[in-house]
Amino acid sequence: MLRFRLSNTLLLAAICMLMTSVASIDTVVTCDNSQNVHRLNCDNGVIIVQAALYGRANTMTCSRDRPEEQLADTECALDGTVDILKRRCDGKQMCELSPNVVRTSDPCIGIYKYLETNFTCMPAFHLTACEHSYAYLHCDVGQVIFVYGADYGRHDRTTCSFMRPTSQLQDVVCSQPTQKVAESCNGKNSCMVRASNSVFGDPCAGIYKYLEVAYTCECKLFKQQSELFFHTFKSWSVVKV
Repeated sequence: MLRFRLSNTLLLAAICMLMTSVASIDTVVTCDNSQNVHRLNCDNGVIIVQAALYGRANTMTCSRDRPEEQLADTECALDGTVDILKRRCDGKQMCELSPNVVRTSDPCIGIYKYLETNFTCMPAFHLTACEHSYAYLHCDVGQVIFVYGADYGRHDRTTCSFMRPTSQLQDVVCSQPTQKVAESCNGKNSCMVRASNSVFGDPCAGIYKYLEVAYTCECKLFKQQSELFFHTFKSWSVVKV
């Protein structure tokens, strides 16, 4: 009987593993210059930042026409860089920012630095909910929600623009990345979130906003069944038919 249960366990785990795609890691490097733009882009799926460095880890990257003394410190890294990149870029298909955004302090004075980001492109569901309406996230039976990223604001003049005066669509650099959707929905089979200032705050007063969410559905049984498999593995040798 135990063997039968373990066979089901392995089958469920295998199905869930097949449903979870293995994504390759892309790397973008931008030399430290106020005119340069650090751009992450996914042709398919959404950005998930894996690691980020603002500083210097070797003498070769962004070294052209630079004196040796500006390349000498290869253990230079600004704390908190990955958090900034994840907050701004996770869950988006395209993300642009200047190195100035992460330069909250100078981790190694006199060293020429660069911004390097490692990220993957993960398949995801996209939802847009206009202000005062609801975003409804849901998964199939046996799956649970995992939110990659959410943003409340406005990034263009066409989304959620019907019957809205031009004055309410002007600010397209209005962004409020938020963890509140993840906090409300992760681990649930379905979830409803209201797109409103009362929930997310008001990043641009007078502008009609919308909530964008990127999420995936994870196999709920995968972790549970994998744990059962490892807990019972040691007992296989004593099982009798």
